[in-house]
Amino acid sequence: MAVLTAPDRKSPARTPAVGKRARGSRRTPPLVLAFVLVPLLAESVWVFWPALQGFYLALTKWDGVSTPQFIGLDNFREMASDDIFRSAAGHTVLWLVVFGGLSAVLGLAAALLLQQERRGVGFYRAALFLPVVFSLVATALVWQAIYQPDGVLNRVLDAVGLGSLQHAWLADQDTALYAVIVPALWRQIGYVMVLYLAGLKGIDPALYEAAKVDGASAWQRFRHVTLPQLRSVNAVVLSVIIIDSLRSFDVVWSLTRGGPYHSSELLSTYMYSTAFQSLRLGYGSALAVVIFVLAFGVICSYLVRAFREAD
Repeated sequence: MAVLTAPDRKSPARTPAVGKRARGSRRTPPLVLAFVLVPLLAESVWVFWPALQGFYLALTKWDGVSTPQFIGLDNFREMASDDIFRSAAGHTVLWLVVFGGLSAVLGLAAALLLQQERRGVGFYRAALFLPVVFSLVATALVWQAIYQPDGVLNRVLDAVGLGSLQHAWLADQDTALYAVIVPALWRQIGYVMVLYLAGLKGIDPALYEAAKVDGASAWQRFRHVTLPQLRSVNAVVLSVIIIDSLRSFDVVWSLTRGGPYHSSELLSTYMYSTAFQSLRLGYGSALAVVIFVLAFGVICSYLVRAFREAD
């Protein structure tokens, strides 16, 4: 009578090899490390190290030629009594409110109008986004020609019977800042529109259908469906607008250089003129630190909010 026995399986003997292969597969390839470390090294040389030097120079008195003289927090104390700094800070806040508020509202309005796929909508989207492609300096030169005393704007006002409103827009202390905001806003609307278009594409159409069934009007659908679904996009738009407002420089410097009589001075233009025209690089570095702290605070608040929503 034959006796059946189970074959002797020695599978545990293969386990060490499997474990060794598993450990070996977790190693990062040298090529991947090179792609990560080389840009990090370049970023350290061109960004991180100069930033650290800027923090140090903010504590010094330096004209860019002689040896920096350490003065501690004297540059920041000087800001408390600097009338131009307070004026530039106020203009920056006004820029943020007007430029930021209008770019968000008009960008969202453009996205709502152009979200439906219909004939010719691609042309209008491209037309609104086209200013984003242009350099801000080139945009400023175009608007400078428009704002000239004999420019397009004054000619149009005269043609429609509003010749009494003609004046030098960029040379008037009451209108210089607002005249500079217009080209910056003209460029920003298209960018904000694209962000909101991406958010609108991610909203489930079933939500709108359910709201219609419940008898919600167009305004109620916008208020109770669209806006809550755009909450994450609103956070991104707000962060972008605040950061762009704090670093706005090109269009202001090209049009008015902060004048006339500092009526369109921003923190960014005041920092540049102080550091590279007055050769007070220590005080200019302190102004740069203030701008960095404000922008960094916005970024941190956005990241904290994003991580909370992810959890």
